[in-house]
Amino acid sequence: MSFEFLSLETIQELARQYGYWAVFVGILLENLGLPIPGETATLAGGFLAGSGELNYWIVLGSAVLGASLGGTCGYWIGRWGGWPLLVGLGRIFRFREEQLLEVKNQFSENAGKTVFFGRFIALLRVFASPLAGIAQMPFLKFMFYNFFGATVWASVMVTLAFFAGRIVPLEQLVVWAAQFAGVALFLAIAWIAVPIWLETRKAKQLERPD
Repeated sequence: MSFEFLSLETIQELARQYGYWAVFVGILLENLGLPIPGETATLAGGFLAGSGELNYWIVLGSAVLGASLGGTCGYWIGRWGGWPLLVGLGRIFRFREEQLLEVKNQFSENAGKTVFFGRFIALLRVFASPLAGIAQMPFLKFMFYNFFGATVWASVMVTLAFFAGRIVPLEQLVVWAAQFAGVALFLAIAWIAVPIWLETRKAKQLERPD
């Protein structure tokens, strides 16, 4: 997610001007649910590291720390008051509370995987941590998958931009990352929505009189 008026050139210039802070703050705020292009800032940091303007390891550390801290804050937001907010949003989009409970239960059964792989999926990177809090996922377990996922995600993004950025324009890297995240989001939605749809259809069939 990003502001439409915040161009890639602007993000790259912010990364040049503020360096590691741009990477850290960008991904931190994105994980808090703000429309900040944190992933793009991380790619820009890795790209600048590849050109020698920034240090690879500090960029990587900034991305890992920002993603981990943002995820932790999201977890506590969900734990302290996320369920009423989620139910309210569900009413807006015409989801019954029973359906939301089903999503919550599915998340609880696959919480660790969702927190880890959610790093690579558009939107889920923002909502996985609050959902973990809502589902009452044990905090130490969450922290393990949160930090592990943040480390793997940041390593992939920064390393990709560091090496591929030497032969591929940053614009193309951002497009590829967005396309991958979009496909992953579609698959994740299908994984959650299809079982719920089938269950709802089955329940309606059972309610019909013979």
